[in-house]
Parts: sequence; structure tokens; C-alpha cells
Amino acid sequence: LPPRHMDSVVQIVEALESSGPSFAVPELARALGGCSTPGCRAVLGEPPEVPPAPPALARQQWLLFTQLLRHDAAAPGGGAVLAPDGSTVTLGPLFAGIEVGLKRATGRPTPAVEPPVDALYAVTVAEALGTSFLLARGGDGHRATLGPAGCWDDVDDPQNYTLLGPPSPIPDAVAIGAMDGVLLGAQLAQEPTPLADLLRGYYGTGNGTEKGRPPSSYRRRDFGVLTGPGKLEEEVVAMLRVLRELPPTQELLEDVGPEEMVAIARQAARDFTEVYVECPAIVPRCMWGARPYRGTPKPLTLPLGSVYIHHTFSPSDPCRTFAACAHAMRAMQRFHQDTRGWDDIGYSFVVGSDGYLYQGRGWHWVGAHTKGYNSKGYGVGYVGDFSATLPDPDAIALVRDELLPCAVRTGRLHHNYTLRGHRQMGHTDCPGNSLFHEIETWHGFK
Repeated sequence: LPPRHMDSVVQIVEALESSGPSFAVPELARALGGCSTPGCRAVLGEPPEVPPAPPALARQQWLLFTQLLRHDAAAPGGGAVLAPDGSTVTLGPLFAGIEVGLKRATGRPTPAVEPPVDALYAVTVAEALGTSFLLARGGDGHRATLGPAGCWDDVDDPQNYTLLGPPSPIPDAVAIGAMDGVLLGAQLAQEPTPLADLLRGYYGTGNGTEKGRPPSSYRRRDFGVLTGPGKLEEEVVAMLRVLRELPPTQELLEDVGPEEMVAIARQAARDFTEVYVECPAIVPRCMWGARPYRGTPKPLTLPLGSVYIHHTFSPSDPCRTFAACAHAMRAMQRFHQDTRGWDDIGYSFVVGSDGYLYQGRGWHWVGAHTKGYNSKGYGVGYVGDFSATLPDPDAIALVRDELLPCAVRTGRLHHNYTLRGHRQMGHTDCPGNSLFHEIETWHGFK
């Protein structure tokens, strides 16, 4: 089959659009199972019959599209594709949001639902989020409500996506597909566009080979601007009320009173906002192609009290695409393991100029970044040489305004942490004069 990559989806959509009106594509996605949950069916209507394979598609394309939209609760990674920015997107909520946007643009109503809901949120994020937190209520606290992330077998030819832990009803790929469905649905409602053009413009083309950041790498910021926590909470409550009236889900909610419903929705909206809007996306090791750790990693004792800022110096150029940043990570790990003789890449996290953080040793393991202080703090390295120039404003904000506050909120860093440049802890010019003068202005700098 073609690779499970967003490029393959764009080619399928383009072929379908060339043979008929564009609104047929999301309806076809719904026929194939992209909107199979009770709430989504109530809002968008019962799915149409599955048509015969469209002549515009090659047999392999039709098979892939069918597989990607078939709902299988036992395989939550089944409907996912890899986007050029390195994120993984589930197609069901994406196309459901697009269908709502197109209906709004052309004045075609969605079925009336009681109590009323915002259809765009109902079919993308609100039902999945409400259901996830509803199922976890009253449990032992070990049931996952959000996540996990996952990894592809091969980022150049992605075919199999494996989750990195026990699945919740809203794993990362579903959350990302839902956010993209909201953003693209809202965009279409304002300005109808052929879907292939819309998807190509939003995700970029090629496996991270284009210059510059695609709009999809700003999804957390843009979703946060469009959807405050209050709006999300309101839509989850509305969707839970709808689910209480639908025969397939009545039983789930029969003993949930109005106050508890609001409490579930508030927790769901708060947690979702923290994980997918306020905290930055971190690319897991298996996505950038990390070698295994050598030996046995030593655990950190959290929360830590310090953060040490570095620049990589080599590579000296910032990386601006997923492909370039993943390549830089592999090169640094090889250098640290093979030349320096360390167990692994030294940094806790590495900052790309593509809008993403890359997991080195991560939150829980002692790194090799700041000699004598590795167990006391996290080492955060910017890809590039910042002796004479600064990282992009986005890359500065990624650490200063997102990673550090997130680490405090999630209990990994003391609220009164100290921030220092590598040069303050040893004989080095790192993190470069320009970046060092920048971090002197940050909260916690000592």
C-alpha cells in the first residue's frame, strides 16, 4: 500500500476531487467509518452507504483510504498518518471537522441535536474527551484519559504505528486530528477551498523536506487562540448531555448528575488544555531514530531545582524541518556515544527551529550535559551555534514560555528553580554570547 503519510491522503483527495464535487470526500470518509461514534452520528447523521471503489483511485489507494477510516476500537493507531512536520494525525476527526466546515460554508444544516451543541467541536474533540473522562471517573486513578504518543516503523515509508503505552480513548494522534479538524473546519466555514489545496497548504508537502514551518506545526498555539478552556468545557458538557439522551450511551450516564457532569467536563478541558495547548509537543526518541541507551540509566529525583541552557555548536545551523532535526539528533547521539564514550545523547531535551522539542534523556533520567550537575537539573540544548545570532523568536518562546512553566505545573521542576547557562558551570563558551545574553532576561536566571 502507499505509505501512511499525509502526502498519500492529499493525492487520494486530489484524485477524488477531480472526479466530483469536493463535499463528497468527507461524506465518503463518513461512509467508510470515520464518524462511527453515537455522538458523531447524531450530529452529522447516519453514514451513507459505502460506494463501490471510485474509478479515480488506484486499487491500492482505495484500500489505504478504507483502512485509514475503518473504526477499530482495538487498534486506535489504525486510522493515523504521519504528517510532514513529524506529527501523527488520525483522519476520522479531521474529516468530520472538515465536513462541518463545508456544510457551514455552503449553508447546508447539520441535524438538530437536543440539547444544542457546536457541531464543529462535537464531532472532533468534545465527544471523545467527555467519554474518556467519564469512563475514568470513580476508577482507581490508573486509567489513562489522554495519550499516549506512538511511533512509526519507518518515517520514510510509514506503514505501522505503535502506541507507547496503554491507550486512552483519546491518544495523541486522535487529539491532533481533532485539533486539526477544528482549525480546518473553522477555516473552511469562512472560505471554502478545494480540500487537496487546504490539506497541502496546512501540512506542507514531502516528508519534512520543504523549507520553513508548515501551519500544522502551530496547531497548539492556533487551537489555544480559537478555543479557550471555557469554550472546551462548555462543549464537553453539552456533548455529555446529548450522550445521556442517545440509546447507545444512556446507560453510561444514567447515574451522573448535572454537577458531576460539569466537574467531569471541567477536568477534561483543563487536562486537555495543559497537555495539548500549554505544554509543548516533544518528539519521542523512537520518532527521531534514537539508538538504545548503553548500560542502565540512572533515575532523577523529581522535582529538580535547576535548568542549564546549551547550544549544540555543531550542528551549527538551526534545523527547520522534522527530517533535518531528526538527522541532527542522530548525529549528536552518534558523537556523544562513539566519540565521547557516553551512554546516550547528553541533553535532556533538544530544541529544534521547527517548533518541536526532541526527547534526549527526557524527564526521568540523569543526563550528561553539565559536568558535576547532571543529577541536579535538566540540560536543554538549542540546535545551532548562537555565538553571534539568536534562535528564532518561536524557538526562544518554546522553552521560556512553554517548556519551563509546563515542567513546574507538572511537578518536574521546583517553582523557584534556577536557570543558568552552561558557561556558568564550567569552562566553555556554551550557550554562545547571543543566547547567553538572551537567557539573562528569563525568569529564574541567576
